[in-house]
Amino acid sequence: MAGKLFLVPTPIGNLEDITLRALRVLKEADLLLAEDTRTSAPMLKHFDIHQKVFAHHQHNEHQSSNEIIRFLKEGKNIALISDAGTPAISDPGFYLVREALKHDIEIECLPGATAFVPALVNSGFPTDRFCFEGFLPLKKGRQTRYKFLADEERTIILYESPHRLIKTLDEMALHFGEDRLISVSRELTKMFEETVRGTVTEVKTYFETHPVKGEFVICVKGKE
Repeated sequence: MAGKLFLVPTPIGNLEDITLRALRVLKEADLLLAEDTRTSAPMLKHFDIHQKVFAHHQHNEHQSSNEIIRFLKEGKNIALISDAGTPAISDPGFYLVREALKHDIEIECLPGATAFVPALVNSGFPTDRFCFEGFLPLKKGRQTRYKFLADEERTIILYESPHRLIKTLDEMALHFGEDRLISVSRELTKMFEETVRGTVTEVKTYFETHPVKGEFVICVKGKE
């Protein structure tokens, strides 16, 4: 009888956000897949989880998926985690899920931490309709995506890294307008969690004189 593939969300910062169900699944799984074993090691040690851990990331997922499917067919239960948050949301996981479905492998995705949800709720922008864009293309297609999103009426959610934040805010001013309202959250659930709200220009001015550290979630109010 084939095993089951579990997708297990892990805390995005505060370890208290792990669920009891997630802990049980991780401890009962035959083996774990982690985006970066070095990043996951402290969390697993904290929760006294000692299962074997194999690397599964964007650079090896096509090659490793074949072996993972073989393990699943042999009856092993496997849990996939990312560095933080829910697997396959701007993280590895989609390809493995698709391959598992092709082989009729049962999949179970646990609910849990995802960075964009608290950022969206904190923004004060409409939550009944929104679009999640994750990370915009770094080069090819980036300007095209901006032009497409400029007329989007739903709340827009983006991820961004600290070293690109100011440049991204400049691009938003150009394509969305300097007065478009945005909400930028960083270090969610961590000690220095912060959300800055205002126009694109106001938020950019703030981060030009304050630390730009941590991972960022940007919420953009839809075009009126």
